[in-house]
Amino acid sequence: MTGYAADKDAYLKRLKRIEGQVRGIARMVEEDTYCIDILTQVSAATKALQAVSLGLLEDHIGHCVVDAARESDAAAQDKVREASDAIARLVRS
Repeated sequence: MTGYAADKDAYLKRLKRIEGQVRGIARMVEEDTYCIDILTQVSAATKALQAVSLGLLEDHIGHCVVDAARESDAAAQDKVREASDAIARLVRS
């Protein structure tokens, strides 16, 4: 079972909204919309994806890392490293 299982429907709903935002951005480009207006929408979509990422990360730590810590120190260290690597990727993006 994944750490986000309890929130899966909410994540899917948010991702579908983001998908609609991205389609809207593509439409704006097709219609030669003013650059700043497009950038505003890109920023909104980016923030929405970041919110999903942070939620998934929180679920991962609360479920996967905690379960690994109950299993063994080595398993906990592996999951903490995995979470740290994910955080580093998010910070770079």
